[in-house]
Amino acid sequence: MPRTSTKPRRSGDSNLKLPDVLTELNMSRSAFYRLRARGQAPRCIKLPNGQIRVRRSDLDSWFAACEELAA
Repeated sequence: MPRTSTKPRRSGDSNLKLPDVLTELNMSRSAFYRLRARGQAPRCIKLPNGQIRVRRSDLDSWFAACEELAA
């Protein structure tokens, strides 16, 4: 059964769970937290239960910035 929400979602505005982000980055959890501690990770949302989420748009922007640095 599809999940219904009262808040409309815009494309590019979905929240990714940390395991999904780590899979996409092909990165370990510890490496991600090192980047985060240095302020070099994508912008994160910390939920009240301690879980981390990353907006799809923030991850895409972070990738674009990494591309520009590598060029």
